[in-house]
Amino acid sequence: MRAEIVGVGTELLLGQISDTNAQWISQRLAEIGVDVLRHQAVGDNHERIVAALRLAVSRSDVVIVTGGLGPTQDDITREAIAAVAGVPLVRDRSIVAAITQRFARMRREMPESNLRQAAVPQGARTIAPRRGTAPGLIVQVGDARIYALPGVPIEMREMMQDRVVPELSAEVGPSGIASRIVRCVGVAESKIAEELDDLFHGSSNPTVAYLAGGGEVKVRITAKASSLTEAEQLIDPVADEVVRRLGDAVTGTQDEDLEVVVGRLLRERGRTLALGESLTGGGVAFRVTSVPGSSAYFRGGVVAYTGDAKRDLLGVSAQTIARDGVVSEACAREMAAGARRVLGADIGVALTGVAGPEPEDGIEPGLVWIGLDADDVNHARSITAPPDRAIVRRWAEQAALDLLRRYLIGARLPAGPSLV
Repeated sequence: MRAEIVGVGTELLLGQISDTNAQWISQRLAEIGVDVLRHQAVGDNHERIVAALRLAVSRSDVVIVTGGLGPTQDDITREAIAAVAGVPLVRDRSIVAAITQRFARMRREMPESNLRQAAVPQGARTIAPRRGTAPGLIVQVGDARIYALPGVPIEMREMMQDRVVPELSAEVGPSGIASRIVRCVGVAESKIAEELDDLFHGSSNPTVAYLAGGGEVKVRITAKASSLTEAEQLIDPVADEVVRRLGDAVTGTQDEDLEVVVGRLLRERGRTLALGESLTGGGVAFRVTSVPGSSAYFRGGVVAYTGDAKRDLLGVSAQTIARDGVVSEACAREMAAGARRVLGADIGVALTGVAGPEPEDGIEPGLVWIGLDADDVNHARSITAPPDRAIVRRWAEQAALDLLRRYLIGARLPAGPSLV
């Protein structure tokens, strides 16, 4: 079964909101073995919605449309579906009654415009809303079926779970699509692609794909079988081989953020952490403390943004600042040691660098030094990120957490400079 998802709303095209509905729907359909082949987004324009739907029904078995079912003048998905199906809109008395009763229960006067939601394409089946007033629609157009759902995420999800997923699952029968994400840090996407080239080209089931961004690379392994269990079993040997080839660069196979992985390692080993941050401004501490239970291993952090703060709060020597500068290996080492000492932790990690957009003290944006101090090591590494402030900060956070992860698992600690 081939599916296509169409998001209706000019706000999608203006970038005012992200189409998280399409992502969520794709995940639910994949779980029952429905292949989502395309996503579309279209604004609140009758002719363009009609064109998008006609294209979708011409190449898909199932089309799921979200948005445009409300009571206002720009909610025109109903009219567009009726035009595609070649049928008129008719007023559904049961929907009129349901909307009227809902407003009566809330003791609110019902605007006449709400009755627009009772207009449905002739012959359509409807999906009663658990909340809200917009009913969903099910319309057959030739060999294809259109499901029209509200754009409000909670209303859409209820209809998907109550009606759409059970209906499609019964038609598809036992099947499943499973994916596993192997997350990697410290290795370029091109290098990973070289290491896994034969796996990428070797099989159509499972398939291997890559997604780079945010200072890491995700290797996605996807398999399809008659059940989710069988699909997972197809993935197992491929995932094991990916982990074997990429070694210490793999941070996990459960699609967990790096702060979750590091937190678990700190807890398992009974170690505590202190942070000294400059260019990231507390970003690493924010991520560490976003993990529930982080108080068991996180002692605290110091944001030392200026040279004076590095000296006064973290104990970086005036000689180091004068000789090497605040963006240097020596400064990163002393910041890590100072954070560990001041906060009484087992491990200190520190970051200093130039986020940009302008150079500082002759240093171009993108250079970051990361220090780590513990009982048996005082180590520093550098990375060079693309000269974009947000990217520099994100890559710095990733590199700092990864340096800590590698120390905790007893792996070789990378030195600098590095481009990832």
